[in-house]
Amino acid sequence: MTNDREDSLAYLEKKRFFDSLMTVYGRKTVLEALQDSSTFIYRLHLAKSNKPAGILDEISTLAKQKGAEIVYHDRQALSRISKNAAQDQGVAADLQLRGYQLYDEFLRNNHAKNYTLLALDGVHNPQNLGMIIRSACAGQIDGILLPQKGNAQIDPLVIKASAGTVFRAPLLRCKDLPEALVDFKKKGTVVCALSSHAPTELKKFTPDAPCIYVLGNETEGVSPVVAKLCNESVRIPMNNGVESLNVAVTAALIAFR
Repeated sequence: MTNDREDSLAYLEKKRFFDSLMTVYGRKTVLEALQDSSTFIYRLHLAKSNKPAGILDEISTLAKQKGAEIVYHDRQALSRISKNAAQDQGVAADLQLRGYQLYDEFLRNNHAKNYTLLALDGVHNPQNLGMIIRSACAGQIDGILLPQKGNAQIDPLVIKASAGTVFRAPLLRCKDLPEALVDFKKKGTVVCALSSHAPTELKKFTPDAPCIYVLGNETEGVSPVVAKLCNESVRIPMNNGVESLNVAVTAALIAFR
């Protein structure tokens, strides 16, 4: 019985570790990630067909210094790891980031706290995602709910736009945003949409419970299925006939409200 429990705990610990890994690709992106003191690299993937290059030597040296396993693959196998054969440049890396975790783990560890989260609902532009991550990391945001589907995902453009903050930002992974929001609501979290028609201004909204602000698609806003799950809405007053703000600017205003 004890062995079964120990095996179960070991499995959960191993799963938790692999759930915290993020794969990045591209020579410059991997190099910048390795140069960041906050990143731990688990495994470096290199294409066997790579020709000698100074940047590859630097990447390999830094990976070894951080205790990473270095694995060589044929191009087809590497493309399955990077999921972007056209841009991986023969290099990918599995990184463990201190703020990268599954949303349900965050829920378990923060159930008694008044946290503030951002949830991304159809944010497709990589530059917007990077700037949102940067603002959230710099401001008063405890996590960013980043669904695996329907949004831009972490790639070199996002990393560049985030100015490297993606390596230490509190990113919460979820497969499906509506499902995750339902789980948060069960724990008493307020889910709030940004709407130009809302009666309450953002600066006057002071929830006395944990709160998730939903940031919608760049052109269509919050999706209907997610809007139905929101139990609050707020607006940012506009002047001079301006209808709305860029989603990354909105995220910054929330982060520093």
